[in-house]
Amino acid sequence: MRRITLLILLVFAALPLGAQTVEYYHVPAPKVPKYVVFAGDTVYFDTPERIERMDRELLSFTNMHTNSVLMLKRSTRVFSQIVPLLRKERIPEDLKYLCAIECNLDPKALSNAGAAGFWQFTKATGRHYGLEVGDEVDERYHPEKATRAACQYLREAYAKYGDWMTVAASYNAGQAGISRRLEEQQEESALELWLPEETARYMYRILAAKLFFEHPEKFGFYVPEKDYYPARTVRKKVEIQEAVPSLVDFAKANGTTYSKLREANLWLRSDKLTNKAGKTYTVIIP
Repeated sequence: MRRITLLILLVFAALPLGAQTVEYYHVPAPKVPKYVVFAGDTVYFDTPERIERMDRELLSFTNMHTNSVLMLKRSTRVFSQIVPLLRKERIPEDLKYLCAIECNLDPKALSNAGAAGFWQFTKATGRHYGLEVGDEVDERYHPEKATRAACQYLREAYAKYGDWMTVAASYNAGQAGISRRLEEQQEESALELWLPEETARYMYRILAAKLFFEHPEKFGFYVPEKDYYPARTVRKKVEIQEAVPSLVDFAKANGTTYSKLREANLWLRSDKLTNKAGKTYTVIIP
């Protein structure tokens, strides 16, 4: 193990100074704390099962190096879009970590089950919460609209359960499944349930994510502040109420490229916008 650590240090030492943007420290995973305060609720690790489950997730964040570094670098850009909306909707800021465990803070994420965007809505769930999901427009990739839809879901779930960890579990397993298990097992919190492994891990992963983003150095990672990806600059916003036959031409007319236009507006899923319903869309011009 010492040889591996030494090799890593030698590689970094051989790089030009400007290239040393990420440092890895050979440290063990953080020890399981006595408790974590999440969204105002205190979760205690006071049983062997809870300790072991939390330890597993802390180890996971410590050892998935590529994803951990990418999440850290993306966090400034992503959280700057999400957190103000959570605050406005009066959803605890800690719920932003759902995006980390749902999609590694990748705005282009698309799961094998067809869930998309930061909040990983399926097509049906996205439409249920008012998002347009089609071949030309898919608002599951719209940071603001998808976050507002997620806030609606989270608010409804909290009104039902009164417990944010149970809300988090329901985000993974669905409210119907969590409600059924709470009734069958005669419990009030999802933390006390016997659950499918994916959902059981989900709750501990979000707790580990909070610790990771607050203190990445304890997991062996250091990314200089200058290397975090900045929020994208918005030069202007253009409202569209009619059809746009060519988004390539639209981009050129607004002084940008089609590639940059699509990157800034991931919810645009085609090279045209038919807009048969005459809706108003706000397009970012980077």
